[in-house]
Amino acid sequence: MARHVAQDFLTRRKKKPSTPAWTEGLTALASVGLAAASAWLVYSNVAIDHQVPMPDAIDATRKTFESSRAGRLSYYVDRRATGRPLVLIHSINAAASAYEMSPLFNYFRSQRPVFALDLPGFGFSDRGSRTYSPQLYTQAILDFVMSEVGETVDVVTLSLGSEFVARAAMQQPDWFHSLAMLSPTGFSRQQDRRSSQQASDQGMSAILRPLFAFPLWGRAFYDLLATRGSIHYFLQKSFIGPVPTDLVEYDYITSHQPGAQHAPFYFISGALFTPNVRQKVYEQVHTPTLVIYDRDNFTSFDMLPDHLARNPRWQAARIIPTLGLAQFERLPETVQAIERFWATP
Repeated sequence: MARHVAQDFLTRRKKKPSTPAWTEGLTALASVGLAAASAWLVYSNVAIDHQVPMPDAIDATRKTFESSRAGRLSYYVDRRATGRPLVLIHSINAAASAYEMSPLFNYFRSQRPVFALDLPGFGFSDRGSRTYSPQLYTQAILDFVMSEVGETVDVVTLSLGSEFVARAAMQQPDWFHSLAMLSPTGFSRQQDRRSSQQASDQGMSAILRPLFAFPLWGRAFYDLLATRGSIHYFLQKSFIGPVPTDLVEYDYITSHQPGAQHAPFYFISGALFTPNVRQKVYEQVHTPTLVIYDRDNFTSFDMLPDHLARNPRWQAARIIPTLGLAQFERLPETVQAIERFWATP
């Protein structure tokens, strides 16, 4: 009887279906992925320095002031020249700072008073854990112009910073003499917008940001975005030629500061984009405005001709070839376009 029982057991084992090889492969890959993620979490918390000594982004006097809503804000200023003040506003990304506007600051500082602001959450400005929004950035710019500059300004702004400047000019037009926008967001067709912009349009930002920023993995996730290799990869998408090594290095340093992850999480989740900004904001801005553009891997300008036809106070200049950072690769042409615009009656 025992022999029959043993034979029956062996027969049942032989009939049991085997696990498909692809299932075993997926299980192995998942195990490897989990192990790698766990290792990176430990490495991020133990081995990565999040308080790297940070030099000034621009060789100029740096000051701070308290914004009514945005907290402590830092800016660079050179007042040695005379004339209408020029305010420079950088973009928003994982490693943004006033450094992005340094070529223009250094060019114009001998000709007129120049200011470059570190927006909330970036550079030497307050990087606290709080709600970052288009309204916050708009108010920060207004507080800065009214409190620290104190007179009507010309502004040159970059990428998403253009949306905030346009909102400020729409709310307080008397403080803005002109706007020049370098590769501004907001002119893409609906179907061509980047995933972060689509998340804003679809109301998904409130779900995505807490997912990115979850305390268990939030800083480690940001550290992946802020490696030198990752920074170079994304910057290369904005340069025709080689990426300046000093730009990569400063981006790395400024992204390795306490609280550096907070504002970028709002950016990548889409919370800092204004849905339908062209209709809601740009079309309402009657301050003379210049759009400097060419190609850009992070936005497009398909709707720019339509906007120019609707708002005669706006004009455009195309600087070829550029990919969004004309102030670095085509500084002479960029300056010429801005100065021609300023000279227009």
